[in-house]
Amino acid sequence: MHCVRCSKPAQVYAQKADKHQPAVTRVLPTCQAHRLMPARPQLTVRPSVLCARDTAIAYATMQETSAPTNQQTSGKTLLCTSVTASTFEQALDEIRQISEAGADLIELRLDMLTDFNAEKHLQQMLNETDTPKLVTMRPTWEGGNYDGPEPQRLAVLKYAAHLGASHVDVELKVATYFFAGGGPVPVNTKVILSSHNFEETPTDAALENTLQQMWASGADIAKIATTATDIVDCARVLTLLKTSQGPCIALCMGERGQPTRMLAAKYGGYLTFGALGGGKESAPGQPTLHQLKHMYRLPDLTPNCQIFGVIGNPVSHSRSPQLHNAAMAAAGIDAVYLPLLVDNLKKFLKTYSSADYGGFSVTIPHKLAALECADEVDTVAQQIGAVNTLVRQSDGSLKGYNTDWSAAITAIENGLQPDSQTTAESIPSQQQDESACSQHSSDSVSGLGAEEATTSGRVFNEGQGERQSGSVLKGRTVVVIGAGGAGKALAFGAAHKGAKVIIANRTVGKAEALAAQMQGGAQAISLDQLSSGESKGDVLANTTSIGMHPQEAASPVSSSALGSFDLVFDAVYTPMDTRLLQDARAAGCKTVSGVEMFIGQAAEQFELFTGQEAPNDLMRQVVLTSLRQ
Repeated sequence: MHCVRCSKPAQVYAQKADKHQPAVTRVLPTCQAHRLMPARPQLTVRPSVLCARDTAIAYATMQETSAPTNQQTSGKTLLCTSVTASTFEQALDEIRQISEAGADLIELRLDMLTDFNAEKHLQQMLNETDTPKLVTMRPTWEGGNYDGPEPQRLAVLKYAAHLGASHVDVELKVATYFFAGGGPVPVNTKVILSSHNFEETPTDAALENTLQQMWASGADIAKIATTATDIVDCARVLTLLKTSQGPCIALCMGERGQPTRMLAAKYGGYLTFGALGGGKESAPGQPTLHQLKHMYRLPDLTPNCQIFGVIGNPVSHSRSPQLHNAAMAAAGIDAVYLPLLVDNLKKFLKTYSSADYGGFSVTIPHKLAALECADEVDTVAQQIGAVNTLVRQSDGSLKGYNTDWSAAITAIENGLQPDSQTTAESIPSQQQDESACSQHSSDSVSGLGAEEATTSGRVFNEGQGERQSGSVLKGRTVVVIGAGGAGKALAFGAAHKGAKVIIANRTVGKAEALAAQMQGGAQAISLDQLSSGESKGDVLANTTSIGMHPQEAASPVSSSALGSFDLVFDAVYTPMDTRLLQDARAAGCKTVSGVEMFIGQAAEQFELFTGQEAPNDLMRQVVLTSLRQ
């Protein structure tokens, strides 16, 4: 009787059951060297499907060691970055860059090379740096670029193992043929058996069946990659990491699947992928290596870390992850904050209802739905009729708040002060001293006053919306563009400060409905009426997404209508200087960027999430730095 992995005499051993050495349901003959390795199935196919030349090369260069490296068995989630270059020389350069960036593992995507020669190039690529290498040669039928003969492709993968690759990725569909030819797989090479679905995330039963096929086929590591058609798919895929009998890579591709990549460490994933940079992703939805290491702090995440995030659609433009993750890191909080592309809020909240999910920021278009989904709503948010913050309570319920109104009103009030600067003057350039940013942040947030700086609810609770005296908005006319969640917050805030409110909306009926809810009344007009100059005011405030990336050239109102306003505020902050603000400056108006509102509302959210004081200076610096990139 001989070992299933080599030709040495064998005994029958039971396979070791361990999280990082998966058990196999069968007990198969193995030699002493392979005793604790997952067994390969006995094969009945013809012994070689590889070309003779490549087989000879493989045997000539085969080297075996007795055990994998510590890095391969430490149990931590590895950060893997793919080489996606199209030429050999470019690939060497990327290998060096990835090593310098601190990846734990480098994936060599040989199928992306147009000039690849295994005998000339593979050894040098494997030896270029000390960082372990994962070799992949993905065929077109599994989403890759290789469209040549299968025997040659499998020979290259087996050759890579013999040359010292720490891992090779083999598609589950051809696992039998890979193990059948070209000699045994060296002990120090981990075989990843993978399955990719670029259309959907299959049923739970189908996912589990695929996983079991991988173990039965002899996988050292199982990899399942699906496509998230809804963000709730991520929950099912992350469950695979918790229940897998051995080391597992489970992820969802696409923007809706990003949480699976960022939470791999929390749920015990063997590795997760981060691109070398924007445009170098090897699969849809990959964050960058730098983001995983420094923004999401993946190496530091523990199984107990709390999860927060921003819910929106779209959400990729949001700077909330940069801001909140930096603040949480500075505060030493074991937590991570994610971008969450959500289509159906109720369905999302039902799926992610565990105590692990501590709270959410809510942005367009879910602020009204958040009010309905919250188990309890803060008085101010209830009066406004919109929620931009959901906080998990000790009993598991969600409480809704609105931090938009105070942040927006404070930014506008500051902008109306006689000595205030316009947006162009107040936002520091990249060459200016960052301390100026920090001082400006302190001044902006402190404008709330002692009572207002705590929770937005206190202001409205005093006298049930009684107007405050002393505000520069008292007696002025504020025209609010938009009747959604942010529009409601700003309209109520302006009225609370003693301003006359006009609501302009593309659909006049929605503007009229909001105006009817305002204490003391408000006027409703169409955007056409506003653009024609029919309605005038002192402050114009845009709360819609018009002008947001990628529609930077758009503005919600005609430039000719801006001359009557003293100040124009735009809640959009990507880009920082919108078309509306540019037109307003040209018309002689003061301008206030949405950056001011964004920082203010986020600071209050941070305090609601964590119970700690927000690092305002740091948050401003992070946002401005991010927006310049």
